[in-house]
Amino acid sequence: MRVTIVGGGVLGTAHAWEAVERGHTVVQLEREVEARGATVRNFGLVWVSGRAECELDAALRARELWEKIGERVPGVGFRPAGSLTLLRTAREVAVAEDVSRRPDAARRGFRLLAPTEVRALNPALRGNFLAGLHCSRDAAVESRQALPAIRAHLKNSGRYLFFPGTEARSVERHVVRDDHGRRHEGDVVLLCPGAAHGGLTRELAGDLPVRRVRLQMMQTEPLGEPLSTAIADGDSFRYYPAFAGTALNRLRDNEPQHPIAEADRMQLLCVQRLHGGLTIGDTHEYTEPFDFDVHEAPYSYLVGLVEELLGRRLPPVRHRWAGVYSQCVDRNELVCRRAIGDGNWVITGPGGRGMTLAPAIAEHTAELIGL
Repeated sequence: MRVTIVGGGVLGTAHAWEAVERGHTVVQLEREVEARGATVRNFGLVWVSGRAECELDAALRARELWEKIGERVPGVGFRPAGSLTLLRTAREVAVAEDVSRRPDAARRGFRLLAPTEVRALNPALRGNFLAGLHCSRDAAVESRQALPAIRAHLKNSGRYLFFPGTEARSVERHVVRDDHGRRHEGDVVLLCPGAAHGGLTRELAGDLPVRRVRLQMMQTEPLGEPLSTAIADGDSFRYYPAFAGTALNRLRDNEPQHPIAEADRMQLLCVQRLHGGLTIGDTHEYTEPFDFDVHEAPYSYLVGLVEELLGRRLPPVRHRWAGVYSQCVDRNELVCRRAIGDGNWVITGPGGRGMTLAPAIAEHTAELIGL
């Protein structure tokens, strides 16, 4: 088949990979010269630990697929580093104890560690915490390197063309017309617009059951030592569905978040990039119109928190940024996937799970539409 993909983010590129792997010919259009949305403004985490039960199979499959992609495309920077959620109160420890006893704990790679065990696993963590929840199944990729590396690999197949700086203007039957006056004829059109819910997406699919979410993040200069796992704090329990239960309810009822963390709906996530710097975040804003400013209070709070866990000063912050991703309103949907005509589909709304789940979502799409 001839597959035309509109959108050069991780979801569109994962679908391009899947289609080429299945022997098809792919043309991919991206309106920017390079992806600039949520795909490159995230942690690069393949995050199995916090996924809901209904998402777990897909997350584990996506993690398997990312590892296979990483073996064939070293530039993706796949690392099976795992994660540590660092716990600072007894009620946070109780949540970790609860999930560690659940039937799916082994599938998620959960293990509750004492401070000495945490430091043996990740010697950079010399700060203050009571325990750590280890998830051996979590992993990381280099979000700003992965897509160019995958595209270079696909180009070598002889069945892949990428058109950067190219905006799709219309989709009629299986023909995509772009803003350079070109016609791209195919058998299947996959529209992967990311957080661009208006324009051509709305024209073709109407108002989809998705919303946009804004976040703030930052990256430091090189740490100067390895951070051998990704790290999170106990506030992440409040945001990931895997931790729901009585112990979490007690935590929420009896331990309010720090005022800044609560106001900005924050959790700590931190991962070390291959260049040694730390990507740290994040906040969540759900009500549009979003502010175009980035605010200093969340950054200062996160710096202090990471320094408390590391037991040392952080290197200077190199970059600060905001990003917007698309999220299904129905959290039981892995992605909003809708037919928009014979052989045409729109695929968006994986939420903060996009980097984690993209390969599995693409595989699901291929099976659904018979690629």
